[in-house]
Parts: sequence; C-alpha cells; structure tokens
Amino acid sequence: MDRFQEMTVLLAVAEAGSLAAGARQLGLSPPSVTRAIAALEKRLGTLLLARSTRSVRLTETGQRYVEDCRRILQELEDAEELASGSALRPRGNLTVTAPVLFGELYLIPLVASYLDTHAEVTVNALLVDRVVNMLDEGIDVAVRIGQLPEGSLTALRVGEIRPVVCASPAFLDRHGRPQHPSELVDAPVVMAATSVLLTDWQFVTADGPLTLRPPSRFVVSSNNAAIHAVRLGAGYTRVLSYQAAEAVARGELEIVLDAFATAPLPIHLLYQDGARLPAKVRSFVDHCAARLRANPALQAAKP
Repeated sequence: MDRFQEMTVLLAVAEAGSLAAGARQLGLSPPSVTRAIAALEKRLGTLLLARSTRSVRLTETGQRYVEDCRRILQELEDAEELASGSALRPRGNLTVTAPVLFGELYLIPLVASYLDTHAEVTVNALLVDRVVNMLDEGIDVAVRIGQLPEGSLTALRVGEIRPVVCASPAFLDRHGRPQHPSELVDAPVVMAATSVLLTDWQFVTADGPLTLRPPSRFVVSSNNAAIHAVRLGAGYTRVLSYQAAEAVARGELEIVLDAFATAPLPIHLLYQDGARLPAKVRSFVDHCAARLRANPALQAAKP
C-alpha cells in the first residue's frame, strides 16, 4: 500500500474502533489491515494503536497522526474533485452532521430527497449531540442550533426554535395547567440525561429572568424517550420546540407556560465557503435551506 492507502486504513480502524470493523468498512481482509497498520508503524518508528483482545485505541501519537491524516485525505479529495470538475458538477462523498433528533426528524429526509436527484453523490451523516470540529472530522455541512462563536465558517440561517415545557393533555386535566413557572418546583418532571436543557429551566417573567431546577423523578437517555414518557402521562419535560412538534400537532402533548419562554435559538447551516466550494456542498446547502425555511416547526411558531 502507498502512504495515502495506509492513512485511509488507519483512519477507518480509528473510527470503527477495531481492526475487524475497519476492514469491513473498507472491504479488506483483517490480515491485510493488520499488515498495513504494522507497516505504517514500522515506517514511522512509533506505536499508533494500543491493542487489546477486544478493541484497539489510538495512542497519543496516533491521535495526533489521525487528525493530520483526516485533514490530508480531505485536501487530497478536494484537489481531485476540483481537477475532475466536481467544483462544477455535484459528485463525490459528502459528510454532514446534526444533533441526533434533529437529524432523524429533518436531516435524514433531506438527504434522501437530495440523493434522489444527485446520483453521483454519496452521503455520510454523523448524528451526535455534541459540537463537532468540522475540520478535524472532515465535515462538509453541519447543522448548529444556538448562538455561534466567531469563526471562519459560513453560517446560513435557516430557522429558529425555542425551549418548551410540555405534558400530555390527560396529565394536565388531572393536575391542572400551571399558570406560572414556580408551580413546577414540586411537579413530576422527566429529564433527558443528554439534553443541554437538563439542569436549569429558564423562563422570562414580569420580574425578570427566572431559573428553576426542578427535581426529576425520571431520567432517561434521550429527548425522544423523555417525550414518549410524558406522552404516557409521566409529568412535564422541557425540550426544544421542534422535538415536540409532531406530538403537539397530533394532540398527544400540550405546551404550557409559553408566555414565559426564553428567546428563540437560531438554526444555521455551517460550511466552508470560498472560490473552491464543491458543487456537492453548494447544491446540498441550497436543497436543505429552502426546505428547512419552509417548515413551520423550525420557524419558532407554535408547533
């Protein structure tokens, strides 16, 4: 294998978490992957992977090298796309990222409809509830919710959403509908352990900002699970408006205390703009922006 192939093998193993999984991802045999990694480590004179009986992990040197590999391989792909005319015609691999539930509800359908009309493009979708370093992880387009830090990326605003408190209509019929956020202090609450809204529930009252930390009797691992629990009458949860939009539209959830909601959070598409922007990125951004802006659930309107 040449150096670029060895880099590709190492990157696949690092991302897959094992030699066997990396081999499957590349369509290679595990022995050939093992030999490629060994040859790379011998040539560099350093250990890149720490191996155990069940998995492999990158050494500190390996982590730095993989970051460089990812950048170099992306630059190589960009150069080849430019030379082959991909800057003018959508083609090649496109890597996109979004928060998990946003991706499941909105990004995946957009990817599917985009691929219907762009036969020469393949898409990798990374759905994670963390801020992804676009350069280090080779991301072409990212969906970001919330205020953006200063940076060199182009940010295209496509919508806005807001935090909402909701419960099932049956629960509210039994316990009454709260008229002020302070009524939630002793109420049954379901929280998602991965939610950025987990600890502090913030509101805006006539007396100014109000922050509550209601005790949670029920903690789940995802926003989707929290929404499902309160649909069944488990109490209140606080999520982003787009996450509850479908359940609210079906009458399964009801939003309360909306008059005390905090300011909306913007939704942006992030990408690296410039004269060499590949057509696959431009066409995908245009495809998504038009459809996201047309979705009322993403325009801070009541779901």
